[in-house]
Amino acid sequence: METPWQNSHESTKTATIVPITEDAEERRSLIRKHQNKNGGSGLFSWGSFKQKSSLNGHNLALYEEPEVDGDGNFITSYIKGYTTPGPKEREETMKINFPYFLRIPRQRQRELYNLAEIELGAFWPSQIPTKKKKSANLGVMLGVYLPTIQHILGVTMFIRLAWCVGVAGVGQTFLMLALCCICTFLTCISVSAVATNGVIEGGGAYFMISRNLGPEFGSAVGILFYLANTIATSMYLVGGVEILLLYIFPGLTIGGEEVHTDTHFWGMMSNNLRLYGTILLLIEFVIVAMGVRFVQMLAPVSLVCVVLSILACYAGGIEKTLYPNSAQNVCMLGDHLLQARLVLPPGADISEICDYCTHVNTSFSLIDRICPNNTCTTDFLSTNLRCVSGYPGFASDSLIQNLPASYPKFGEYDTDKTANKNTEVFQDVTTTFFLLLAIYFPAVTGILTGTNMSGDLANPQKSIPTGTIAAQLTTSFVYFSLALCFGASIAPPLLKDKYGQSLNGGMVVAYLAWPSPWVLLIGSFLSTFGAALQCLCSAPRLLQAIGKDNVIPILAPFAKVTKKNEPFYGLILTTIIAELAILMGAMDTIAAVVDFFFLMCYAFINLICALHSLLGAPNWRPRYTYYHWTLSLLGAGLCFFIMFSTHWDYSLIVLILCFAIYKYVEYKGAKKEWGDGIRGLALSTAQYSLMKIDERDPHPKNWRPQILVLHSMPWSRELVDIRYLNLINMASQLKAGRGLTMVVSFIRGDPNSTEDRKKSEEIKRRMQFDMEQTRLRGFAKALIYGEDQITGSLHTLIQSIGIGGLRPNCMLISWPTKDYGSESIDSEYQTFTDKLLAASANGMSLLVAKGITEFPSRVKLTGTIDVYWIVQDGGLCILMAFLLKQNKVWRNCKLRVIAIALPEDNNTKLQQNLQDYVYQLRIDAKIKVVELSDPQISKTAFERTLLMEERRTIQRQMAQGKKAQTILNNYQRSTNPATLSPDEENKKSTDDNSTSGTPEVERKGPLVTPVMDFSEDHQLSPVSTPLDNMTEEEKEAKLKALDRKKVHKMHTAIRLNEIILENSSDSQLVLLNLPKPPRNKEGVDDYFHYLEVLSDNVKRVLFVRGTGAEVITTSS
Repeated sequence: METPWQNSHESTKTATIVPITEDAEERRSLIRKHQNKNGGSGLFSWGSFKQKSSLNGHNLALYEEPEVDGDGNFITSYIKGYTTPGPKEREETMKINFPYFLRIPRQRQRELYNLAEIELGAFWPSQIPTKKKKSANLGVMLGVYLPTIQHILGVTMFIRLAWCVGVAGVGQTFLMLALCCICTFLTCISVSAVATNGVIEGGGAYFMISRNLGPEFGSAVGILFYLANTIATSMYLVGGVEILLLYIFPGLTIGGEEVHTDTHFWGMMSNNLRLYGTILLLIEFVIVAMGVRFVQMLAPVSLVCVVLSILACYAGGIEKTLYPNSAQNVCMLGDHLLQARLVLPPGADISEICDYCTHVNTSFSLIDRICPNNTCTTDFLSTNLRCVSGYPGFASDSLIQNLPASYPKFGEYDTDKTANKNTEVFQDVTTTFFLLLAIYFPAVTGILTGTNMSGDLANPQKSIPTGTIAAQLTTSFVYFSLALCFGASIAPPLLKDKYGQSLNGGMVVAYLAWPSPWVLLIGSFLSTFGAALQCLCSAPRLLQAIGKDNVIPILAPFAKVTKKNEPFYGLILTTIIAELAILMGAMDTIAAVVDFFFLMCYAFINLICALHSLLGAPNWRPRYTYYHWTLSLLGAGLCFFIMFSTHWDYSLIVLILCFAIYKYVEYKGAKKEWGDGIRGLALSTAQYSLMKIDERDPHPKNWRPQILVLHSMPWSRELVDIRYLNLINMASQLKAGRGLTMVVSFIRGDPNSTEDRKKSEEIKRRMQFDMEQTRLRGFAKALIYGEDQITGSLHTLIQSIGIGGLRPNCMLISWPTKDYGSESIDSEYQTFTDKLLAASANGMSLLVAKGITEFPSRVKLTGTIDVYWIVQDGGLCILMAFLLKQNKVWRNCKLRVIAIALPEDNNTKLQQNLQDYVYQLRIDAKIKVVELSDPQISKTAFERTLLMEERRTIQRQMAQGKKAQTILNNYQRSTNPATLSPDEENKKSTDDNSTSGTPEVERKGPLVTPVMDFSEDHQLSPVSTPLDNMTEEEKEAKLKALDRKKVHKMHTAIRLNEIILENSSDSQLVLLNLPKPPRNKEGVDDYFHYLEVLSDNVKRVLFVRGTGAEVITTSS
């Protein structure tokens, strides 16, 4: 059956529904078939998804890549795939095709969806069964400007700004506001630059910080920002309760109105704030749990109330200037501002205060109440008792009087003037400039609202900078103008009245408002309630964004949402934390805590902008260009200055919390690569440091082992080579020197093969995982070498690895366990000798671990570590033993230094000198001197040398015979290709692709087996016999013909092995000086045999050889 699908471009054509199939390739072929049939029209006929054209007629054939299907590698395809179908194309297609789609049975809809998903990677079909969701497409005004203003303007402005003006004076209040506003203005500039450097997704500020500073810093600051919003909820609620109990319904106060000033931690007023704050929090929890739409319904009401309240203040100042008699009066005794409850009789209105503020009122004697039982002094009684206007207006000299600062202490009404707490207005805290700064700074927060709205903006690149900066400048103007208005129109003593005690519990700013104080009272309460709702609604979503990124495993449950897309689990946690903050009590205390979370967030945003600007990252291309790194650094400096100047203890706690979260994410969190600025900073710092490191040999004080771990053993998915893992563990145990570590694996293959490169990447990832498990910090590399290239690859690696002066100086390798002397060029033995020779030739120190399978990884050992000091190597053997002892595996072992003395040495003096030297090295070690006193060469040394020579000769003959046989076989097969069977071809292919290393072969019989020589006439004949089959005359002749140097070396190896077995049979580890390797391959077999004899029957051996530059120093 065919169903007409109108195409957005060619509405007259139709498309056939393709039946669903199990095979993906069959689906693709069916789709192509119907596309060809219908001329490319139909459901899958968008421009970017049309059938690819044939490559034969392509104009860009030079740039075609066989691995890429069709023309997918060209820029035109990329641009079309990125921009088409865009929103407009999708919308147009939806309008035409969606009605037809709904008529199809749901099973058929899913089949079409599967087709589109496999062939096209389409995104819109997943939304077809539901209605198309439209974004809000908000502009600057509704999307950023007004929401930001609503968030910034809040309760602190109404209940604390006038008090700040009264205490700090107009001048220092302006300074305080300037610090706050400049800090947020500079942060707005940084926000504008960072926000326009890419799309800001869910999480707002957290998204910006995490994607620019990395998951560690992003998670740390993101959680701090979450806590800031959560605790800000508590601050707004407690502020709203303060307005409710002090100014609207004072009768609800438990304990009566007289406890309004009892605001210490366990005070009755603090308990009232806790109780009513908890009740309001539960109400808001229910509202937010119902859905975000209920929260948004209250947002316009809150904003309108705030704007009307501010305008009422300006209008009130003008009204008090034009009509002075309309102002509210207060009662003063000299310069003492009296509490209204003392002046007024019960039930009297505050407007009648002048009727009772007099000496002559007989029905209600004020003096008797101020001075019960004549307790006042004569000077106090002679003070003028008068009723004055609390709001003289702009025409008065109030501005001049309010210019200077006055910071009274607790219990004072003015500087150094103690108040009577029962009768006068007094301060409930010791005031300072920085205390006011801490209390008021939350009033300027909220500048990040625009970034949180980025998903609903039509043009975030334009709206966020314009709206955020405009809102910040607007609110700054409001704060400065209100401070000036309060200072110019309100009397100085009344401005210091924090809780309106002189107004019988009325809000000081409310009595300035016109036309009624209730405009400001209701507006301020609704604004606090609305702001708390916004914070309680946004904080769980921020927590959900952090949990969704999966960087902190413990937050994973909070990434879940309900069917209505509400983060309910996050809301529960946010409510619990907000309740804990409410239990702190007074709003001023909570505000001081909120400061530091916001300031940390602002500081890091400024650091992001400065970091990107200074590093000049290519990806740093913000559309907002009116920024500079100096402004960002100044903004970050202001943030930290405000933090430490207000509460240095809180600042340290927040920094420690941030550091703890950072380390937790670094240790436990998921690894994310977001192209963050910290990585860019690390690259720039590394570049700078590398340029400062001299490529010449470092000073001995600065020498440290930079380890290059080399292995070329077979890899398997099923099996793990214990030698490789123990070698990694060994390198990790040597990392007390904090040097560079590079682990390199050689893999036989074709460097030009894509498959081999993929395998090498897989091995590299496995190596990195193993390094992480052993906590070895360094770099892993997997190098592919072709046949007969291992030696050159080793030399090239050693010469080129590292950058500048930062390059490995020590090679760590393991002793081969296979039969040595293998003819394969990349066998384990051959690669081992190649590594030795390459490291020696290129001036690297050598660390050779024999018995690597016996080396411990986690087991803590006890016993001794014996260092046999045979030659002067600058103390490298002792240094390696010291570094091993820093690791927990070897920490409980005792260090012994065993010096090998010659017969002519004075052993006693040698031991004393060595003891003094080790003491100067600041290494705890026991010294022992052993004399190598047997100059007579033993018969065993001759026989072992002869056996070594015979074996080397036999192996050379075997290699020559096999080479000749191989040449003959190749010639015969080249002349007769039919002689190569399919089985032989498979075997040959398998042999060519096998990894390095020779299999172990079961050995029987004598040490040396008969070997056949391939002579010139192509006849095989035996050329050697075992040593046991020689006659005494043959053996004696061969012994006399031996090279005396080789015999002496063998004798030394045998005697040293006897000494080691005698003194270190129970030692956990023996460190030996590694003799100098030969310069070429000629003597490497003999050299290997000497080392075998030297370390025979020793459980764990670490051969160490330095270059002379690694001198362990005695000076500091």
